Amino acid sequence: MIPAVETHRPWTAAAALLAAALHTGCSPDAAGGAPAAGGKPSESRSHLVELATVSRDALSLSRVYTGSLRARRVVRVHAQEEGRITALPYFEGDAVDGGDVVLRLDRVLLETELEKAVAMRREAEANLERLSRLAKSRMVAEDEVLRGRTAVDVARSEEALLRTRLGYTEVAAPFPGVVTARLAEPGDVVERHDHVLTIADPSSLVADLQVSELILPHLSVGHPVTVRVDALGDGRFDGRVLRIHPALDPATRQGRVEVELRPAPRGARAGQFARVSFAVRALDRQVVPFSALRRDTEGEYVFRLREDGTVERVTVRGGRRLAERVEILEGLTDGDRVVTRGFLGLTEGTRVQPVGDRRGDGTAAGSSG
Repeated sequence: MIPAVETHRPWTAAAALLAAALHTGCSPDAAGGAPAAGGKPSESRSHLVELATVSRDALSLSRVYTGSLRARRVVRVHAQEEGRITALPYFEGDAVDGGDVVLRLDRVLLETELEKAVAMRREAEANLERLSRLAKSRMVAEDEVLRGRTAVDVARSEEALLRTRLGYTEVAAPFPGVVTARLAEPGDVVERHDHVLTIADPSSLVADLQVSELILPHLSVGHPVTVRVDALGDGRFDGRVLRIHPALDPATRQGRVEVELRPAPRGARAGQFARVSFAVRALDRQVVPFSALRRDTEGEYVFRLREDGTVERVTVRGGRRLAERVEILEGLTDGDRVVTRGFLGLTEGTRVQPVGDRRGDGTAAGSSG
């Protein structure tokens, strides 16, 4: 039995070598890259990918910022004279018309002082008239007439001052609005400049927002926005940018923006929570389809097509994502072609066969072979 095994061993080895040779010769990917029949290089192992061309586009940004509603037209009624309140007819929530008297103070003392000032003014005028007649006859000196004129001017000024102070005992609403605060009651004695009432115009509602510095350069007064007030449901209301404050918060890099609701929606009140949607068209940015941007432990990168048909890994720095596009801040040049599909097994130096090409905005730009 042992000699029989030794007799067949050389035949088995020869058969294995012959089979390997035949397999190698028939393979289209033989060692050394031998061309297939017809003399053309084989493409059976080309890596199929889709490409996009790096381009620039004016990105349309849409952001939602939250804030609170407040009435822009608000007046705080202060007592400009001291005295006892004799009338304070309106309470919180009451509507007032422009010109309605909302505060009245006791005016008896001022009226008495005014009567005295009127009498003093009449006396000074009569004395000046007498001195003027005497001066024509050269019976009094000119300086006497001058003192008489001065006395008349002082008396008139005193009368005017008291009339003005008497007018301060009645305060009228400067515009139609609603009383939002009542801080005193009839019979109370108030000091000068005490806060008594607050009146707000409910039709002058604005939303106060803190907006990113990235949005601010693209806003201007009158820019249209959409406002949603949570307390009023899912309704959307038209608004516009009323004012953009010039200074930014150095800690948050945000600036204050006031958005006006015109007209103010029914049921809207100061203090309610509001969401404001801004849609702006930014400056031109370098963009690629979001699918081209890859990430790993080393950071963000893309595969860029070389002139020889292979790809290289390029480290990039991405910016904001907008829908299916992403902003590229560093690493690429306009016109570069990057891979957007076909990443499975793709590595640095792989030869690829493009099957489609898109621009950075995702639209077709023709095929490339």
